[in-house]
Amino acid sequence: MTAASPPPGVAFGVVAGAGPSRIVAPLADGGMLDIASLATAQRGPHADLLSAPNLDPLLAANRPVWMEVTQWLRSWLDDPDRLAPHRMPAGGPDPVLPFSVADYVDFYACEQHARNAGLIFRPDAEPLMPNWKHLPVGYHGRAGTVRVSGTPVVRPSGQRGAGDFGPSRRLDLECELGFVLGDPVPGPVSMSDALDHVFGVVLLNDWSARDIQGWETRPLGPHLGKSFATSVSAWVTPADELTAAWTDPPPRDPDPLPYLTGEADRGLDIACEIHLNGERVSTPPGADLYWTAAQLVAHLTSNGAGLRAGDLLGSGTVSGPERAQRGSMLELSWNGAEPLELAGGATRSWLEDGDEVVLTATAPRAGGGRIPLGEVRGRIDPAT
Repeated sequence: MTAASPPPGVAFGVVAGAGPSRIVAPLADGGMLDIASLATAQRGPHADLLSAPNLDPLLAANRPVWMEVTQWLRSWLDDPDRLAPHRMPAGGPDPVLPFSVADYVDFYACEQHARNAGLIFRPDAEPLMPNWKHLPVGYHGRAGTVRVSGTPVVRPSGQRGAGDFGPSRRLDLECELGFVLGDPVPGPVSMSDALDHVFGVVLLNDWSARDIQGWETRPLGPHLGKSFATSVSAWVTPADELTAAWTDPPPRDPDPLPYLTGEADRGLDIACEIHLNGERVSTPPGADLYWTAAQLVAHLTSNGAGLRAGDLLGSGTVSGPERAQRGSMLELSWNGAEPLELAGGATRSWLEDGDEVVLTATAPRAGGGRIPLGEVRGRIDPAT
């Protein structure tokens, strides 16, 4: 596995090498900061949490702790000359999954993606299902197959139809935002408190086997066509680093029910990019998500379900109104009817063995410029 080039600014990751795993932060020159070493030497806030082998204890804390740690780390990163004793060189230990994924729920929060899927599969009917604009639709995924960026994705096998079992012929990507939750509570969580449980944001690729998914989905929804692999970025960007990215959500009609309304109903202006074999093929706009992070949390817990440290919420595929903003191969090739043309004359309707998909994103930075959010990288290996 090749370590991804980490973004500058405040972000948290974990590396593992010959010794114990350690919490690190990315540096602008491609190196990494040993946060545990810095916190111990400088008696930083909550050094015990920052000296843990992963982010789990930090996620189990609360927003005041997260804000204090993020502000403290930002003050050190603003003066990099002081960091020399605590630097790790570029090309050092590989990033690993930075937290233990407790529960994984993937939503369907982008109206443009939902409309495109409806037009593809139900061309003679209303694209959106009757419930779509009334609640954030989602399904529970498999936490145990969430992998860190750089982990190869083995083409899954499964039932593709009646009496037909074999490797997926319609392997797809999905460009998503992932919300990492903490400060566990028994639930429910109100809109006014929802963002206090969002520790940070990762990029997420919800790999999908569309032929397996299509055969199994009715009547209970996605299962094996989704659960074989989900890739997330190695770096978690804390929500407190994204203060300049909050934006108004798209207009809603009808108005959401009261439990889904409030000041926390804010979207994120995160600009995503999809690269296939080194070529940029799409630029999905995160600001187009119809349902926001706070609404996902409030709806998830509205039946009394609680939150655990390390819960991961996927936004669902992010897509914009233009073809060059679609967030999946399903949409980019219109279910194979309009193959995507690549440089050099190659075309793709679905992902082929050996293809490498890289998702990247940036967000506005307070004071100007943009913050890179790392990347999610995955290469397709043949079915076993």
